[in-house]
Amino acid sequence: MRRNKWNNVIIVAGILGLLSASCENDNITDTGEDTLLEATDLVALQQGDDAEWGVEEVLNLAEEVYQVEAQRLEGKEIVNSGFIPECVTITTMVKDSKVEKTIDFGAGCETPNGNLLSGVVLLSFDPAEPLGTRTLSLSLSSFTFNGIDLEGGAEVFRTRNNENGNPQSEISSDFAATWPNGDQATWKGARSREWIEGFRSGFWGDNVFLVTGSQTFVNRRGVTYNRTVLNPLRRELACRFLVSGSLQISREGWTGVLDFGNGDCDSKGELELPGGAIQEVTLRRIRS
Repeated sequence: MRRNKWNNVIIVAGILGLLSASCENDNITDTGEDTLLEATDLVALQQGDDAEWGVEEVLNLAEEVYQVEAQRLEGKEIVNSGFIPECVTITTMVKDSKVEKTIDFGAGCETPNGNLLSGVVLLSFDPAEPLGTRTLSLSLSSFTFNGIDLEGGAEVFRTRNNENGNPQSEISSDFAATWPNGDQATWKGARSREWIEGFRSGFWGDNVFLVTGSQTFVNRRGVTYNRTVLNPLRRELACRFLVSGSLQISREGWTGVLDFGNGDCDSKGELELPGGAIQEVTLRRIRS
């Protein structure tokens, strides 16, 4: 009788152990060896997303300021979408036949979509370029985005009407960032940015862009992550997050695919790990 009693105890303990293991993995669909993203990779993924949104915000601002200037140069009625807040100071000068715009956010200025910026964005272009295309040069000076120090710049070749009849920009960028906790990273790459909704509406909140391309992101430990768009990333200016599309992220010995969902405006994404496991991740939006 004693032996049977202990056998029953062992069987019950085994069942409880299996149930416990099952509960711990409820949020992971495990079809391979990998079940969790390493902490350093998760931080790099989140910081890469922070960096992307910071650069996108700079491009949004430059696009808005350029649009107003282009309307003025062409003698058209100036339509202000309301995206540039009143706390921004914009100055214009012509130097060596180029128009130079200084977009100054001072010590802190919030955009309508809730991002806090400070410092200066410098925008320049040659008004003598043919109508329909234009090359914009962007650089940053003492610039911060939601508490992240950003440095660097970009060259933007803008086409007024692509094959779909939409404005499109081809962007080559090189940036560096320092987070409030001291973490640093650099990234460079090329992207294509098509303005698919909201053009000429006169209101910033309905602007929608599709982004493709690739970049390299190097974290503070010197690890390089290659980020390549698989399905166009949908950026809605009224949302603080990418709402759809997918991105392949890889480093030496590791490759995953990050899916941004089916249109919901939220901070969640699903990462497919090398072994086939699916992990939900939260993408940060830090504010100082």
